[in-house]
Amino acid sequence: MTLFFIVLLLSISSISLVAQPMKLGIDNLVETNFEILRDKKIGLLTNSACRTSSLVSTPEAFLRSKNCTLSVLLTPEHGYYAGVPAGEYVPDDSLWNIPAYSLYGKNRRPTQAMLSQCDVIVADIQDIGIRSYTFISTLLQVMDACAEYGKPIYVLDRPNPLGGVLIDGNIPEILSFVCALPVPYIHGCTIGELAQMANNEGWLGKNIDGKSRRCSLTVVKMKRWNRTMHWEKTGLPFIPTSPNIISPETIRSAAITGVLGELSIVSIGIGTPMPFRWCSMPDISADTLLGALSLKKNDSIIAISSAFYPQFGKFAKKRCYGILFHCPPSQSVPYFSLGLELCKTLVSVYPLLFDKNTVQNNNKEMFIKVLGNKKLAEALLNGDHAMVKQLSVSGLEEYRTMREKYLLYK
Repeated sequence: MTLFFIVLLLSISSISLVAQPMKLGIDNLVETNFEILRDKKIGLLTNSACRTSSLVSTPEAFLRSKNCTLSVLLTPEHGYYAGVPAGEYVPDDSLWNIPAYSLYGKNRRPTQAMLSQCDVIVADIQDIGIRSYTFISTLLQVMDACAEYGKPIYVLDRPNPLGGVLIDGNIPEILSFVCALPVPYIHGCTIGELAQMANNEGWLGKNIDGKSRRCSLTVVKMKRWNRTMHWEKTGLPFIPTSPNIISPETIRSAAITGVLGELSIVSIGIGTPMPFRWCSMPDISADTLLGALSLKKNDSIIAISSAFYPQFGKFAKKRCYGILFHCPPSQSVPYFSLGLELCKTLVSVYPLLFDKNTVQNNNKEMFIKVLGNKKLAEALLNGDHAMVKQLSVSGLEEYRTMREKYLLYK
């Protein structure tokens, strides 16, 4: 009988360990009563998607603490409430009687005056695992300002919704606000890992002497997150991070269609209940396009021919025909590569869509910026498949080796 109870207790203990939920960086800060920030005035970079596991917003969690004072809010593209459409100006605001400075308005980098109101900066921001998402760019700007003005920064880590295994896409040669780091399009890092990488690899700005700046950086890690966990495995609800990033499946689809959307030739579903999950336009054959698209059975992507009416955005109020993507969780689907395949298929089936007179210059420039490589963009538009294959994997192996130094989770 004694042996039975020992086995029973061990079994219960094992179940308890397995059932323990993961903890976010903000959860660990709350659990320790903000001790590492005791008596500090805080500047907080965040938006409404960032909450504790119990769904308390990060600013409110700070306001509940008596150990530190929330003095300033900094907000990324789309504003604090994540409702301003992509690319639109976001004005400064005041929230909880605290100044909320937009870093997607007249300033994209915190000014010395903003940071003078704080002792330390805390960044709690939910990245989506895609290089072109501008939250990475904003964090980089904040880190650079902290380095210049001597402010420590604490990054509260969060999961990469695509997991931490998949790496896919070229290392860019052209950096911009939509391609801020020399990492693959699907980079396979958490926001904390990217912050460490940028700080230690010399990717911030430069001092007067030409040397790269480094900030005083602390990453508050998660607990019980591992690299094989896509979002659905975290057990966390997904709060939209921007108007069209509304679910984990949307993120996976955006990793396929987002680059193509920059050309503004087809609708990718902006203006529908399923943004980023479409490739369509009024005057194409959905069945022809689907038949020409090469999807391997092991890609786990389901594509069907369908039609819809966007309510706004590209082809608003017009009936569009095309492909609807269903993207279940996966750690092996090369989303970026599938996006290139989609682009190559469109060029092959409907070459006139990509005529230089059809593609607007500003759209082509944004296409190049998001890809980070002019030669790759031109190879795609010209149907040069051999060059696309070569350039789309350029620098990947070197990145994998370098990335190992910064992995916080195994």
